[in-house]
Amino acid sequence: MKNNILKSLLAIGTVFVMTGCGGSSSPVDDIPIDLQDPIDESATLPTEIQDAIDGPVSKLSEELTNSLSHMGNEERLAYDVYNTLAVEYPNSGPLNKIPDSEYVHITAVQELIKKYKLSDDINFTNIDLPALGYMNTPIEEMEAGTYDIEKIQKLYDDLVLQGSESEIEALKVGCAVEVIDIYDLDEYIEMAHASDAADIETVFTSLRAGSYNHYWSFDNALIKKGEAEGCCPVALSLGHTACPDYL
Repeated sequence: MKNNILKSLLAIGTVFVMTGCGGSSSPVDDIPIDLQDPIDESATLPTEIQDAIDGPVSKLSEELTNSLSHMGNEERLAYDVYNTLAVEYPNSGPLNKIPDSEYVHITAVQELIKKYKLSDDINFTNIDLPALGYMNTPIEEMEAGTYDIEKIQKLYDDLVLQGSESEIEALKVGCAVEVIDIYDLDEYIEMAHASDAADIETVFTSLRAGSYNHYWSFDNALIKKGEAEGCCPVALSLGHTACPDYL
């Protein structure tokens, strides 16, 4: 079963800039993890993100436009996986606290999708955007565990199955989700920068910083449970030779 999960991960793609494994994680006190207080799900987006969304419309390539669809599905996957596993492990800090941040991530991508779908400057006639089905759907009304992209659907199913084995496996699932998220955002940020799409670059850069915080939260939780290398084995299982350093 875990081989199937590995195939799903590799299908989406996971490549990192790496440093040493084991002990390479930043000390917990040095990591800006702001997960102690749950985020109010009715709260407005951070000012930097809202300003970017309200800013000028960028000219998007088909690939960059489709990145909005992909990240919409991927941020929903993180939110749904963590909420599902939190039911099984109600005392697991990261699984219970991080979904509030993922809610904000989904909202940010949803607002970008609204911005470009509603703009007269964007022609979507020949561009496939499967995630637009939930453009105006409140997050609470989205069908959890159901996605528009087949690879993400399979990944969700595999990760929930793995996480159901034990709390340790659930925390490892969190590591994997954040590894995927950071890699994809790295690619899309570079793409947005090359296209002078400042709004998308700003939003995705903010989301990536949050994903790093989440990664180190899962790493710390694993270490506290006796897994000395934290998230490192998860990264190594994806074919890497070392583990990601902090942003």
